[in-house]
Amino acid sequence: MTTLRLRTTLCAAAMAATVMLASAASRAQTGFTDWGWPQPYQKVSDTSVAWLKDKGWWPLGVAWQGPFSGQNAVNVVMDKQGLLTKRGIESGFKGFGAGPDVNEAIASGRAQVGNGGNFPFTSLLDRGVPVKAIAIVAPNLEHSVLVPKDSKLTKLADLKGSNPPATIGIVTGSSAEFYFTQAAEITGLTIGKDVILKNMPIAEQLLLPGGVAAVVPWEPSVSIVAAERKSGRVIDRIFPYNFYQGSFYVRQELIDNVPDVVQAISDAFMEATLWIRLNPEKTADLLAAEPLLRSYNKDLLLDQVRLYNNLYKPTAAYPFAGFWGTENARIARWLKERGRMQKSLSAADYAAAFETRFMDHTLAVLGWTVPTQPPFLPRGWEGKVGNPPYPAYPNADSLKTPQPWPEKGDLMKAWSFGGKTYQP
Repeated sequence: MTTLRLRTTLCAAAMAATVMLASAASRAQTGFTDWGWPQPYQKVSDTSVAWLKDKGWWPLGVAWQGPFSGQNAVNVVMDKQGLLTKRGIESGFKGFGAGPDVNEAIASGRAQVGNGGNFPFTSLLDRGVPVKAIAIVAPNLEHSVLVPKDSKLTKLADLKGSNPPATIGIVTGSSAEFYFTQAAEITGLTIGKDVILKNMPIAEQLLLPGGVAAVVPWEPSVSIVAAERKSGRVIDRIFPYNFYQGSFYVRQELIDNVPDVVQAISDAFMEATLWIRLNPEKTADLLAAEPLLRSYNKDLLLDQVRLYNNLYKPTAAYPFAGFWGTENARIARWLKERGRMQKSLSAADYAAAFETRFMDHTLAVLGWTVPTQPPFLPRGWEGKVGNPPYPAYPNADSLKTPQPWPEKGDLMKAWSFGGKTYQP
């Protein structure tokens, strides 16, 4: 059999297996785990396993980023609870310290599943790396402007007219720089006149070094400075200026050739989300045991789990292509204007990098209603995505308790979680 015919046969078999999974899930469901995943587990096809082995992608490589709240918990739980193994996939999870390292693993093919913030994901698209986001991780991760505890600054507008210009420590070319430039423009600050941006790694920002008026880190660094060390305080937050999102993505070849594998990955992602929801303390224990995270206090890790895994409804993971495409097109345009991207990515281009059908099926298996908008947008919200400043919406600063789940309209059929059965 020729290589082309073999690929066509394997692809057709894998697609048929995906359809069979949907049918089998509806016919043979016998109950739920304590954390709400339907039983029994659906295994990927032998033909898909053979394709992965032939490709040299066995075990399947998953690249994740250690100091990335919310995202790290999902990946660690998927790994340590063997949620891909239970679906017939041998996997190898590899943690990295920064987004560019994850990108290189994905671009080279050493990993086939990855996680990235909005900037690293945009970089992959700019480079033409064939990836599609199938879930959202850590939506609205806090980025903040932090000042020393004894600073006289109380808000961004206080920096107007600084003479000499106030120095702001920031990781240039990051989501933090994008947030700060948007906030400065809306606040009326002129970069280069009122403030100057100094490239500064997060480790140095944590020290709030002398000669710097403020720093602009993201979580968990914000909490380390403001809540754990109490050496600094927040004077501004990202929420009115940018809907931040992390992407959980796969290489396009998996979608094209072994869609049942991608479906299993989507299901495992959501199962991990539910496991974390039921077991936040155990999740923090797993995180604390990770080499990349051993320097973090367990109480801090638990707080981050509560904020960036369990605060929103689990359907916050749904990859709304139009919403995120519109918001992230702002980033692509911003980067292109500064000569940091080669391509021009429109909202439609960006939206095309999101694939919803796998999460659609995951929610169908659970018996959940596919949401019509992200759960952090309140009913009657008057903002327009892509046009900040945004009116208030629930986030890690304003939402003091988790969003109720499930509520009326969230379920299509009975669903069990934590020993309780919920009705639609």
